[in-house]
Amino acid sequence: MAGAQNAVYQILSRNLAHGSLRPGAEIGVRADQLLVQDGTGTMVFLHLQRLNPPRLKGKLAVCYVDHNTLGDGGPENADDHTFLKSACAHYGLIFSRPGNGIGHQVHLERFAEPGRLLLGADSHVVTMGGLGMLAIGTGGLELAVAMTGVPHYMICPAVVRVVLNGRLRPWCSAKDVVLHLLSMMAGHSWTGMALEYCGEGVKQLSVPQRATIANMGAELGLTTSLFPSDEVTRGWLVAQGRGRAYRRLNVSARAEVADEIVLDLGTVEPMVALPPSPLKAVPVRQVAGLPVQQVAVGSCTNGSFEDIAQVALLLRGKRITPDLDLVVAPATRQAQRLMLQRGYLQALVEAGARLAEPACGFCIGQGHAPASGTVSVRTVNRNYEGRCGTRDAQVYLVSPLTAAACALRGQLCDPRDLRRQRPRLTLPRRFPVDDSLLLQPPPGNRRRRIEIIRGPNIIDPPRSEPLPTSLEGVITLKLGDQVTTDHILPAGPYLKFRSNVQEYAWHTFKGIDPRFVHRAKDIQKRGLANVLVAGQGYGAGSSREHAAMCPRHLGVRVIMAKSFERIHLSNLIHHGIVPLTFIDPRDYDRLRQEDDVELPWLVAELRRSSLVTVRSHGRGYELKLKHSLSRRQVDILLCGSLCDYVCRK
Repeated sequence: MAGAQNAVYQILSRNLAHGSLRPGAEIGVRADQLLVQDGTGTMVFLHLQRLNPPRLKGKLAVCYVDHNTLGDGGPENADDHTFLKSACAHYGLIFSRPGNGIGHQVHLERFAEPGRLLLGADSHVVTMGGLGMLAIGTGGLELAVAMTGVPHYMICPAVVRVVLNGRLRPWCSAKDVVLHLLSMMAGHSWTGMALEYCGEGVKQLSVPQRATIANMGAELGLTTSLFPSDEVTRGWLVAQGRGRAYRRLNVSARAEVADEIVLDLGTVEPMVALPPSPLKAVPVRQVAGLPVQQVAVGSCTNGSFEDIAQVALLLRGKRITPDLDLVVAPATRQAQRLMLQRGYLQALVEAGARLAEPACGFCIGQGHAPASGTVSVRTVNRNYEGRCGTRDAQVYLVSPLTAAACALRGQLCDPRDLRRQRPRLTLPRRFPVDDSLLLQPPPGNRRRRIEIIRGPNIIDPPRSEPLPTSLEGVITLKLGDQVTTDHILPAGPYLKFRSNVQEYAWHTFKGIDPRFVHRAKDIQKRGLANVLVAGQGYGAGSSREHAAMCPRHLGVRVIMAKSFERIHLSNLIHHGIVPLTFIDPRDYDRLRQEDDVELPWLVAELRRSSLVTVRSHGRGYELKLKHSLSRRQVDILLCGSLCDYVCRK
């Protein structure tokens, strides 16, 4: 007898517009809420201007300025803010001003609702799963299309149940739980999967703790993670003044799932993720004693009041190690205000900390880059090479309590070795609510008269040509495993070019091969396509669609890889790049950079088969690669992009 429907499918079924809920099937859904941030948002609105819908459809949409909050090296960021503010007023979105906080945490506080579906142009929107909201990351073009009322198409995930039993031991936290899970689950492909959490251990976790765990599920390439909505959820919503948003969502231990993972919270100990991947997690005790030069506390993963306050309580009345730099950034203005009211910010300053504004900041290399060759201990979610702003710095990921212990000792330190009682924190019955930095759009009849203001750096994205029936090209670059979107297009000081694909494209693969752009342009001038070859997990990490748009602008038409990450795979298709995977992984070794390649029957094979022929006259090989494209996705490629496809429809 079949079990009950799992919680993920309960929410998807309520929002289903096309298809059926079978793992691996293509489905179309309509979201209850939409989220965009400034790093992806300028392009979302540029896409919207081209789509030119008569009105936007969606119950609630919010744009957060949290990535490019600093006017660094010119007016580009400030111009982007002006553009976003005017576009939000024109299209009817709520605009969260710079300084209000990181979008995921602000949305959790002010807008997220249990049992609802959220789409967001950011991989870490999955944070909302901690509140019982099904949240799914998308590319910017996908979100723009969803805003027009067209269903969002995705692959229906298989659901894996995670049963949490027992209680956390002293000095252990939600960050340690998720790092423990990442270490357990590393080495397997979780693309196309969703996790839903249940068990007695869940009841011991607060909403911010659950959100931390849901947040870092993105590092596995999961579609999403979901916690139940229970009395803990109700209490947190009431404390936020949003008790009416509560609805119960049960995650049943008897529901139908594809697999099950069981974890006893009592076995979890303080953990650390070694560079350069959050999946390389080990107990802190294994690397204790390593000298540390910088500690950074904050981010959408660990920037809640609960996280930052515990650091302040542990450091109160003490001083950090003199040779160490400590920076602390509460994730939201609300957390910052409550820290101020309780004297916790003063405790941090007196301990020697530097305070940063509520923003993504150091997590994405926007300020506080470590010194060359140093060790930085951070509470963020990613430690990819160079992401912090310093290519040869070593970034270790830990919990806020472990970070505070490291700041006191000047070395990687298991907080249990402090041999003192863990600080006790009393959460407020009511959080201080100030929504003055959330700008509401004007009434509908006034919106269309509002001019969208563009600065000189804000340029329409280039148009994509339809896919040719056959294709000749050159393998311009051969890459290894786990090439992230940070590798493809760095953030940090280059974020200001996200409104200008033509300029941003000059930085494509800059950290991997500084000559790539020049080679690609030369091949493009010869009338040939650029072809990339990659290993496992191509496109992991951030949802930035620029990692597809910029290569496409440089003439990349095909990428052959052992596997692709979910959001990036969609971005490639939606911007006109054909993703192919190796049937035999050994074929990867046969291909060389600078090989001539031909795909003689590309369009015909995409339409009629799951196999595509790739051959090289110069090297004398012929290979068969596969694709998993739906008929709709093939049509998108034939049109040139999702934007062209929707406009034709």
